[in-house]
Amino acid sequence: MKQTSIRLWREALEELWRRRLRTALTLLGLIFGVGAIVAMQAVGEGSRREALRLVQSLGLQNLIVESLPVEGDLLQERRARSLGLSRRDADALRHSVPGVDAVAAEKRLRTFAVSSDQHSSEAGASGILPEYFELTHLQLANGRALSTEDQDRGAAVAVLGHQVAARLFPQGDALGQLVKVNHVWLEVVGVLADRDLSRAQFEGVKLGLDSNRVFMPLSTALQRFRFQPMEDELDRLMLRVNDPEQLAASAQVAQAMLAQRHAGVDDFNLIVPAQLYQQNQQTQRIFRIVMAAIAAVSLLVGGIGIMNIMLANVLERQREIGLLRALGARRSDIVAQFMRETTVVCALGAFSGVVFGIVLAYVIAALAEWQVAWAPLPILLATVVCAGVGIGFGVYPARRAAALDPIAALRTD
Repeated sequence: MKQTSIRLWREALEELWRRRLRTALTLLGLIFGVGAIVAMQAVGEGSRREALRLVQSLGLQNLIVESLPVEGDLLQERRARSLGLSRRDADALRHSVPGVDAVAAEKRLRTFAVSSDQHSSEAGASGILPEYFELTHLQLANGRALSTEDQDRGAAVAVLGHQVAARLFPQGDALGQLVKVNHVWLEVVGVLADRDLSRAQFEGVKLGLDSNRVFMPLSTALQRFRFQPMEDELDRLMLRVNDPEQLAASAQVAQAMLAQRHAGVDDFNLIVPAQLYQQNQQTQRIFRIVMAAIAAVSLLVGGIGIMNIMLANVLERQREIGLLRALGARRSDIVAQFMRETTVVCALGAFSGVVFGIVLAYVIAALAEWQVAWAPLPILLATVVCAGVGIGFGVYPARRAAALDPIAALRTD
C-alpha cells in the first residue's frame, strides 16, 4: 500500500515535469504571494522589536521634557520671562504630577577633549541624577552606578559608556582609572554594558547614544564646568509614571504646570515615548496591510493559474482519462489523481515562496537598514494559506475530469 502511494505521487510529479514550463509559470503567483507574506512578517516583526528596543531606551512609562535651544535676541527675550528648564522644575513635577515615582535629570556638556593616560576620545559627557540609569534601563557591566552620596558631595567620579571605555582603556582596566573631560579629572567607578542602538533617533526624538558618553553627578557638572550665559540649567527631565494608564493624564498635568512655571514661553518639549511607539506601530500596521493585500492578490493569481493549468491538463488528457475509466478506475480515483498533481504544485509553490521570502526579507533589510526577526507561526500560516488556495482552485478541474464520459473521452483526438 505504501509503495503504491509513493508510486502515485511520483507519477504526479513526473506528469508536472513533462509540462515544466507551464508548471513553473503557474508557480510564480504562489511564490510571490507566500514570499510577500514571509518577508512582510520578518521585516514587520523585526521593525516592531527594534522600535520597542529603541523606545525602551527612553522608557515606556516615562515622560520626557526637553529644553528647546534658542540663541541670540530671541534667547534674551525668552529669559526675560522664563529661566528655562531647571532643577526647580524637576522638584515641582516630582511633587505635583500624579503617579510620578521617580525623576531623573540630565545636563549635556560641551566637550572639547575626553582623554585618559592611554588614549583620547570624541565622546560626549553628561551630568545626571542617580535615577537616570534606572529610568533609561541602562545596565552596568562593571563597577557601580552613581549614587545619591556622589550627587550630594559633588564627587569627581564617572561612569563610562561601553564604547568610550573601550576606546580610552583598550586593556579593559577602566575601573579606578582617571579620565579627563575638558579640564576636569574624574575617577571611573563604573562601566555600562553594551547597548548600541541601531539609530540615533526614534520618531524624530534623539536617543542618548549612551555607549559613547561619560556620565558624572549632575552637581559635579554644574559646579565644575563652564556654561554659556542664560543657558538652561538642564537639558532633559525624565519622569516615571508608576501606572501606564495614567500616562496621558500625567502628561497633561506636566504640560500645564511647566507652561505656568515658564510663563507660557515655548522653551520646552514634552515627549511621551509610549505614544511615539503607538504612532510607529500604526505606521507599521499600514505597511503590513499593504503587503498583505499584495500577497493576497498574488495568491489569488496563483490559484487561478493552478485552475488554468489543471483545466488544460484535463483537455489534453481526455483519452488517458477515458482509458482509465474503461479499465475500471472510479471517479474518485480520477479526482484523487488530479488533486495529487495540484497538491504537488502547492507544495512546490509554498516551499519556493518561503525561500524567496527569506531572501527578500534580508534584501529589504539590507537596502532599508531595517531589522529582521522570525516567528514560525506566520510562516506556517502562509504555507497553509497557499495550500488552501491552490487545492481550492484545483477541485473544480479534478471534478470536471472525473465527470467526463469514458466513451466520448476515448473518441477524442
